[in-house]
Amino acid sequence: MTIRVLLADDQTLVREAFAMLVESARDMEVVGQAATGRQAVEQARDGRADLVLMDIRMPDLDGIEATRLIAADDDLAGVRVLVLTTYDTDEHIVDALRAGASGFLVKDTRPAELLDAIRTVAAGESLLSPGPTARLIERFLRSPSAPATGGPECLSEREREVLALVARGLNNTEIAEVLGLSPLTAKTHVSRIMGKLAARDRAQLVVVAYESGIVTPGNI
Repeated sequence: MTIRVLLADDQTLVREAFAMLVESARDMEVVGQAATGRQAVEQARDGRADLVLMDIRMPDLDGIEATRLIAADDDLAGVRVLVLTTYDTDEHIVDALRAGASGFLVKDTRPAELLDAIRTVAAGESLLSPGPTARLIERFLRSPSAPATGGPECLSEREREVLALVARGLNNTEIAEVLGLSPLTAKTHVSRIMGKLAARDRAQLVVVAYESGIVTPGNI
């Protein structure tokens, strides 16, 4: 299956460079290019993209607001957003995750890693690097300005354990190894947690885990 990618960046040269890279992959194609966040939303609504490679800083409508509009649109439920940022400590990344992005990536990532990231997110997984995620959470998510959310009281003790491991960046296989479960059982737990918390994907689970205190900065 070919992954249809929409590129959203206000710099033409950056978009063209990403376009050449994406087109070089046999399982991907570029279906659009947007210079503003509003254009990205409009083109996503055209129904052609599976994934939006979204820059945060764009004119007219920034990448965070564009991501929020895409994630909130029921007709775009199958469209994933992979946020690009110049620095992995960009304070807006947490806002992007809250808005519905499925992960983030720094722009100086190696070409092969970028293509793998697109495949990962397009497949419905999240791209979360434990180190940068922990630093971001420590700096911003637990700050006084961070909105309070209710804790996931509806989760069982096992589900809380699984959620904590998701927040640390572990995949289903790694979670299974830590808890002595089968990968299928671990996947089932993650799916149930997402359903109970109405989370779009694993990226949203990370936000919930930190905001609820199940995982705290420094406890990574």
